[in-house]
Amino acid sequence: MKTLDQWLRLLESRHPVEIELGLERISTVAGNLGIGSIAARVVVVAGTNGKGSFVRTLESLALAAGLRVGAYTSPHLVRYNERVRIQGKDVEDHDFCQAFETIYARQGDTPLTYFEVGTLAALLIMAGRSLDLAILEVGLGGRHDAVNIVDADIAVITSIALDHEHWLGNTRETIALEKAGIARAGQPVICADPAPPATLVDYLAQIQAKPLYIGQDFSCQIGDGQELEVQLVADSGGRLGYAHLPKPRLPLPSVIAATQCLQLLGVTLPHAELASVFATLELSGRYQKCRHRGKTIILDVAHNPAAAAYLAEKLRAEPPPVFGVVAIMADKDVRGFASALAHSFAHWFTGNLTDQKRALPSVQFSEIFTGLSLPHTISDTIEQAFDNALSQLPEDGTLVVCGSFFTISAILKHMEMTDDL
Repeated sequence: MKTLDQWLRLLESRHPVEIELGLERISTVAGNLGIGSIAARVVVVAGTNGKGSFVRTLESLALAAGLRVGAYTSPHLVRYNERVRIQGKDVEDHDFCQAFETIYARQGDTPLTYFEVGTLAALLIMAGRSLDLAILEVGLGGRHDAVNIVDADIAVITSIALDHEHWLGNTRETIALEKAGIARAGQPVICADPAPPATLVDYLAQIQAKPLYIGQDFSCQIGDGQELEVQLVADSGGRLGYAHLPKPRLPLPSVIAATQCLQLLGVTLPHAELASVFATLELSGRYQKCRHRGKTIILDVAHNPAAAAYLAEKLRAEPPPVFGVVAIMADKDVRGFASALAHSFAHWFTGNLTDQKRALPSVQFSEIFTGLSLPHTISDTIEQAFDNALSQLPEDGTLVVCGSFFTISAILKHMEMTDDL
C-alpha cells in the first residue's frame, strides 16, 4: 500500500486544477462508494472567516458533553492528518491511505480534484466510526462546494465578506447566496454575521429554513471585567442565559454560534463545563502566541481585508514594537489587506513562498508597500524574511506572521526545524 505522502503526491498530479466547483463529479463517485450516514447529526459550516474557530469550538463543546464527534476542516497547517479528527485526535495515516485506495478503486473515469478526494475520504472515515455528531467545514463558497453533497441537520454561516470573488461574485449579496446554498428547507440555520445581506434573509425565508441570527436571536456581551454574558435560544424554544464566562481567545461570533448550535443539538452544558471549554479554547494559526528564540511570535491565518481588520483590532493590545512577516496569495485583495494592517506594524518583512504557484511574488508585494508608504524589507524566501525580522526585533517586541495558511505552515515548519515552539 502507498504511504500517505505518496497518495498526496499522486492526487496532486492526477488533477492539477486546484479549484473546480460543482457537485456532479463528486456525487457520482460518492454513489459508487455507497457512502451512507456519516453521523447521527451533521453540522455544515460555511463563511468567509471564522469557520475553523467555529468547528474547534463546537467540537470541544460536544466532546465535553460526552458526544462521539468527527470534524473535517481544511486546509491543514503542517500535516494532512489535521483535516480529519475523531474524538479530538487527528486521523492516522493508514486510515487515509485505506480511504484513498477505496476511492481510487471505485472512481472510474470521473475526474476529481484534490479537495474532492479529500472530502470523500473524510466521509468514508467518519461513516465507519459510529459518530453522534459530524462537523463539516466548507472549502469554498457553499452551494457548489464538495461538502454540500451532505445534507446538514444544522447549517452555519459564520461571516460574509469579499473573498474568492472570481468564484463567488464581487458583492456581499451574491456571496451570501453562495454560502446559503448549504441550508436545507425546514432545517435550522445559524448566522453569525451581524449584518446579513437581504439576499440571505430572503433566501432562507423562501426555502422555509429556520434561521437564528446573532444579535437578534442569540448574543453575547462583554462586561467590565472582560467576562461574557451569553443569551441563547434553547432547544425547547425558550431562552437560556450564561453569565460570568471567561472570554475565549477565538473570535466571539464563531464561539457563540457554536454554543448556540450545541443547544439546537439538544445539549446543555453546566456553567462550569462551558466556562472550562471557553477558558481553554485554542486553534493553531488563530492569534496563536508562542516563543521562539526568546521572542514573542503571533501566528494568524488572516488573508483577506475583513480578517486583517480583525487582526489589527487585536494587535492594538500588544505593546510596541510590532513587526509583520507577510506573504499572501496573488488572487487576494492584497492592497485592501495591507491597508487594513497599515498602522499595526512598525516594519513589514516579506519573501517568496517558493512552493506555492498562487503566491504573490515578493517584488509585487513590495510595490504595494511602497504605494502605501509602508516601511518594508524584501528577502528571497519567507523563511529568510522571518529570520531577518527576528534578528531586528527588540527583546520586548512582537513578531506577527500572517497572510495565508501557507505562510503560517511554512513558518511553523521553519520554527520546528530551528527551535522548539
